[in-house]
Amino acid sequence: MRTPTERQQRLGAELRKLRVAAGASTQYAAGLLDLDRAKISNMEAGTRIASPDRVRTLASNYDCSDAPYVDALAAMAGEADLGWWEQYRGTLPSGLLDIAELEWNAKRLLTGQIVHLPGLLHTEEYARAVFNAGLPRMSRLEIELRVKHRMDRQQVLDRPASLPYIGYVHEAALRMQFGGREVTQTQLGHLCAMSERENITIRVIPVSCDGFPGAGHALLYAEGPVPQLDTVQLDSTHGPEFLHAEAQLDKFRTHLDWMDAHSLSPEASRDLIHAVTREL
Repeated sequence: MRTPTERQQRLGAELRKLRVAAGASTQYAAGLLDLDRAKISNMEAGTRIASPDRVRTLASNYDCSDAPYVDALAAMAGEADLGWWEQYRGTLPSGLLDIAELEWNAKRLLTGQIVHLPGLLHTEEYARAVFNAGLPRMSRLEIELRVKHRMDRQQVLDRPASLPYIGYVHEAALRMQFGGREVTQTQLGHLCAMSERENITIRVIPVSCDGFPGAGHALLYAEGPVPQLDTVQLDSTHGPEFLHAEAQLDKFRTHLDWMDAHSLSPEASRDLIHAVTREL
């Protein structure tokens, strides 16, 4: 049995959340669907796919009256097409594929970057330099696979639906010279050019800002079709972490509100990026 994707696990977790909130047992759920309890457990773990009809049956009998939420869960259950990221399965860590799937299904993306510039706005050479700096060192093939995957991820910003993207970038990240002076200058120029697009906003947090909340993790906040299905993704040394508990979502919404309040305007941010580029 293939390990479930993060999105499949999320659907299962939401079904379990509904069941627990209703005070229902797995035996009760099994009776509703004419399945054995083990299959309900597998469904809630994401290893067994729930059909849209079964999601609606469970939600109805769990007394969930939030129609937009139920519709969103049913839509998740009805997804059949494999995404472009599946071509990398077996060659890249599954967490990287889960990030691409999360971005692809988001209604809006917000990111916070302290050391690196936003991955969806990387040039190929800058991305290569970032991966080259990783420890332990990766082989050339591993690096090139990651670079190609990162470039492929950027297509999410080019779709006709024009996914809204807001990137909060600390000034320190602008001054980190991954790949050297010329690579960084080209990258900063690309960042400015992309920030002129209607669906992309870049806001710089200046070093003069008095403090910074949190542990400095790179932060991706993906808004779902309803707030309950928002997801936070944090980078860590052992791979991406995906968070969606209500308290965690509230915490990182507060972090993003802080970034919004303390960052420069889009115009002033571009001016600062140009100034840093000239200083390099």
